[in-house]
Amino acid sequence: MSKATYSDLEFIEGLRNNQDVVLRALYKKYYNLVLKYVVNNSGNSEAAADIYQETIIVLYENVQKPGFELNCQLQTFIFSIAKRLWLKQLRNNGHTLRLKDEEEEEVVDVSEELSDHLKKESDIEKMNACMEELGEPCKTLLKDFYVYRLSMEEISEKFGYTNADNAKTQKYKCLQRLKRNFFED
Repeated sequence: MSKATYSDLEFIEGLRNNQDVVLRALYKKYYNLVLKYVVNNSGNSEAAADIYQETIIVLYENVQKPGFELNCQLQTFIFSIAKRLWLKQLRNNGHTLRLKDEEEEEVVDVSEELSDHLKKESDIEKMNACMEELGEPCKTLLKDFYVYRLSMEEISEKFGYTNADNAKTQKYKCLQRLKRNFFED
């Protein structure tokens, strides 16, 4: 597995199997995302490097846990870990965070940002619980489409649907059930 680009699943498997080449590729692929976030939010490149190192360690530890399953894109997972670590570090240092937006800058107390982040994290946990309640084949179908980015043709073939339109109809029904479960609670 020494190629230029890896899928999310290949990154996860490479980390599970302690493949250095995959780890190096992972470092290169998402570092700038974390660097930009930290630098734009009261940090510098040294702090970003430290946060990224910690992020990869957290990711590695999670991947090694039995039953770990990626429930979002790897980029989203890495960004949320890095963001949480950076906000925690800022809070522990008593900083007021200066969030930079593309068009304007506004000063926001870190506690507000952390509260928003915790709400989003709670929603993600609730969504994961709702996905589990959905059962099969809906759970796998939705993950294949939204997380692993499989096409309707690939999903149709995988699940044995007669065509992509039938797979699309099934995805729609599963998504409606998921939405109903999520907003019911």
